[in-house]
Amino acid sequence: MATEIERKFLLVDTRWQSEADAGVLMRQGYLNGAASTHDASDHEASDYPVKASVRVRIAGQQANINIKSATIGITRQEYEYPIPLGDANEMLDALADGPFIEKTRYHVTYGAHTWEIDVFTGDNQGLVVAEIELSAADEVFKRPDWLGEEVSDDPRYYNVCLVKHPYKNW
Repeated sequence: MATEIERKFLLVDTRWQSEADAGVLMRQGYLNGAASTHDASDHEASDYPVKASVRVRIAGQQANINIKSATIGITRQEYEYPIPLGDANEMLDALADGPFIEKTRYHVTYGAHTWEIDVFTGDNQGLVVAEIELSAADEVFKRPDWLGEEVSDDPRYYNVCLVKHPYKNW
């Protein structure tokens, strides 16, 4: 079984930028799950009417389809597979629930880990989130000074929720 263990944080400032790579533009949409997700202010996983989200993401010239369990917390089942770029564009245009998630993802190496920093645009302009993938839920990791509040258990920050409950409306 593929398992993702990911923690998500807000940032206190922009110091991370001096250590970041050039970033890659991303556009992603959901084929299911986004239109019917629970109210983003409710934190109960039992309120999810679907078991999984199905996402298509284009990152630069690469495309993937991703299936992720619809659970709250840092550990979820996740399956991701490359797909042809043309197919991804067709799926987003014809099948995806709108609006799309648009962001630039940067990578910052700190300690033994690589952080993914997502800078959102579009309806989620102004939201910046740092994510770290871990090998165990209790794994110890070095926290950079620019790291702020942890939001791993807050569904409002899940991309699938940002589609229907964008940051601009909070």
